[in-house]
This record gives sequence, C-alpha cells and structure tokens, in this order.
Amino acid sequence: MKVLGIVCSPRKGGNTEVLVQEALAGARDNGAEIELLTVWDKDIKPCDGCLSCEKTGKCHIKDDMQGIYPELVEADGIIWGTPVYFWSATAQAKMLIDRSYALYFNKNNLTNKVSGVISVGASLGNLGVWHLFSSFFSVHHMLSTDFVYGYARNKGDIRKDKHAMKASRELGKQMVLIAARKFKYPEEYDVAIYRYVKREYGIDNCVGRDRFTD
Repeated sequence: MKVLGIVCSPRKGGNTEVLVQEALAGARDNGAEIELLTVWDKDIKPCDGCLSCEKTGKCHIKDDMQGIYPELVEADGIIWGTPVYFWSATAQAKMLIDRSYALYFNKNNLTNKVSGVISVGASLGNLGVWHLFSSFFSVHHMLSTDFVYGYARNKGDIRKDKHAMKASRELGKQMVLIAARKFKYPEEYDVAIYRYVKREYGIDNCVGRDRFTD
C-alpha cells in the first residue's frame, strides 16, 4: 500500500509540510510505503480549458504535472495539504484539482482512492478548504478520511499545536485502515451521477445551454 502526501504550499518547509509529514509518519507506522510531493519546486500551469482531455484522457500541457499524474494513479491513499489563503486553498492546490480533469476522462483513475485533507491557517478559512476538497473527492468518487486543521502564523509555529500534530498522525493511520478495507463504488457508478445518467439514458444536464461559458 502506498500513501502519497502532497504539499500545496508555495513555501518550502512550512507549517503545512510539517503536518503532512506527520500524517505520512502515521501511515508509515501502520505499514504503508510513503512519499512526499511538494509543489513549491514544480512548474505547474493552470488548466487552459481546451477540453481536449475529454477525448484523449490526457492533458496537452507539458509541465511538471505530467510527472504528478502517475504518482496520483499509483497511490492507494493521497493526503492533500494546503495553507489557508483568502479563506480557501492555495492557487497551487486549485491548479492540481483543475488539472485532474484529465484523469477524470481517463477511466477516472482517482476513483476509490482514499483521500484526506490537512490545512493550516492563522484564524478562519478551514471550511473553505474543506468545501473545495469535499467536492473534488465527490466528483472523482474518492473515499474521504477526516479533515485536520491546524492554527499557526509563523513558520514552524504549527509544532506548538499539539492537537493538529496528533490529529495529523492519526489521519495517516486512518487512511491506511480505510484503504485496507478495499471499499469500491459499484462498477456501474464508476463516474459521477450526471455522467452516468447521460451515458445510460442519453440525458445531458447541459441541454439548452452551452457546455461552458466564458
């Protein structure tokens, strides 16, 4: 079993990375192979909305995201970490989410993977992070662990948040235990309901309006 931790912070070695490392330690202590992936050192461009991946199942943008796709597909569990920026996740986190659209049309390769979220903020904003990622998990039919939120402002302060440190380690353990159960969505529901209804009944939820609007 492999658990991947992704730190969606533009800063190296920040508070989010500390908690993700703690979660990975919890997964490792319970038998998982672990890997940490950071985005501060990656060149990841935003989705350009070309929609070519709907036909090919692949993203045409040649950047470091091409190396992240196989890491996501290979992992059994994925821990997503992000600091809170303007009451939500970072731009880097949103780019990863948007670029996962290519996997959605490539046999939905994230389906049945266990995913969890860790966020760090100085005050409010954790619910914005959770709303974003819970929708992301739902669309891809990923299985969710609990959500961990820590409070810190300055680099390294998160280590003083004993609750967040302990909760992160427990999240890693929880991820391994959930993944070990090998729960899977019923095969006929390998895609989101709106796509299932279109495929099975020929009813498009976009009837009467453009597929996308500017």
